[in-house]
Amino acid sequence: MSIFDTFEKKREFLVCVDSDGCVMDTMNCKHFRCFGPCMVDEWGLDQWREEILERWNEINLFSMTRGINRFKGLAMALTEINEKYTPIPGVAALRHWADTAPALSNDGAAKAAEEATDPEAKRILTKALNWSKAVNAAIGQLPEEVKVPYDGAKEGLAAAHRFADVAMVSSANRDAVEEEWGKFGLLEHTDIVLAQDVGSKAACIAAMLRFGYDPKKVLMVGDAPGDSDAAEKNGVYYYPILVNHEKESWDEAIAVAFDKLQSGDYAEYGAQKKQDFLHNLGG
Repeated sequence: MSIFDTFEKKREFLVCVDSDGCVMDTMNCKHFRCFGPCMVDEWGLDQWREEILERWNEINLFSMTRGINRFKGLAMALTEINEKYTPIPGVAALRHWADTAPALSNDGAAKAAEEATDPEAKRILTKALNWSKAVNAAIGQLPEEVKVPYDGAKEGLAAAHRFADVAMVSSANRDAVEEEWGKFGLLEHTDIVLAQDVGSKAACIAAMLRFGYDPKKVLMVGDAPGDSDAAEKNGVYYYPILVNHEKESWDEAIAVAFDKLQSGDYAEYGAQKKQDFLHNLGG
């Protein structure tokens, strides 16, 4: 049974919301403490740890590739490491899989590794899966005090839920985001959880639109270019949660953006917010 089989459209509007870096203030700590260090450990890159971790964070947090799928980010980083530091056998195969696979998830990596006939491809896909599992385990061990929502995020979700169906649309691990959102009472303002296991953000929004929402009554709230791209691909509006200005962004969503959406006056406002978003990430 698909997760969509149990969803029922209740309202005229739909607000889709990303999790890490948008609602949950967990993106930096997960990359600083889990994603990058686990890659260094899995591929034995400790000799260049400091500079590699700095570049990992730039790719995944502080540039126009912020929020990229974990396997795409891994392929990008390992490609650069292969060129700059040390050979990474099979990196071309990993990059090809990351560019072409319909679902970039642990299950997808396991299936690709099992089906690979080239030994180098099989090995790097297996290592990518091992890395991803290690990341999930490391995230599970993060202190509870670092896994908290941004100020204003819960209020923003509640405000959206007063007039719209709310879908969490995240590329993060389902167990992690459900645990985090459940702990802080965020799931009570959420109608459906669409995580990494369901598909890309664009595919998730497309699936939600099939319930009959008018695209001009749908808003994607996110913090990364992938969120903006997913909205654009589906012809729906985008509202950015700006890096290092998260509370102000949520406050403005409540005070301005949601009203603009409901009044049918979002387009011009949304275009200006898109420029603010690009400037914030140096795009």
